[in-house]
Amino acid sequence: MCSPVDLNNKQLTQTDDVKYLGIHLDQKLTWHKHISARRKQLGLKLPKLYCIIGRKLQLSLENKLLLYTAILKHIWTYGVQLWGSASNSSTEILERFQSKVLRIITDALWYVPNAAKIHDLQVLLDRQEV
Repeated sequence: MCSPVDLNNKQLTQTDDVKYLGIHLDQKLTWHKHISARRKQLGLKLPKLYCIIGRKLQLSLENKLLLYTAILKHIWTYGVQLWGSASNSSTEILERFQSKVLRIITDALWYVPNAAKIHDLQVLLDRQEV
């Protein structure tokens, strides 16, 4: 815990985390709150895009991938240079979401491995972009 800070003879309250420029910072820089917030934001955007990138729609794979990159991917890659060192358990939350979206875009069957989809589409995971 940090020592108390006074401003105009009043002690400032301390919080466990703060949001600054859209990035959630906590005392130990675990990035869990930031990643959870990004995942929640992505979860709200995906149903709105499903009518465009859905499984059975006639839009080309290239255009679906372009929409994914332009609308969804930038949400969690914002600030990745800072939080890219987060624990595996935290970043796996976003990797699972990415796999889910790629499965929707490609209409891949349940038994197609995620690594195969990522390789075939030449999509990089968060940590590979840093």
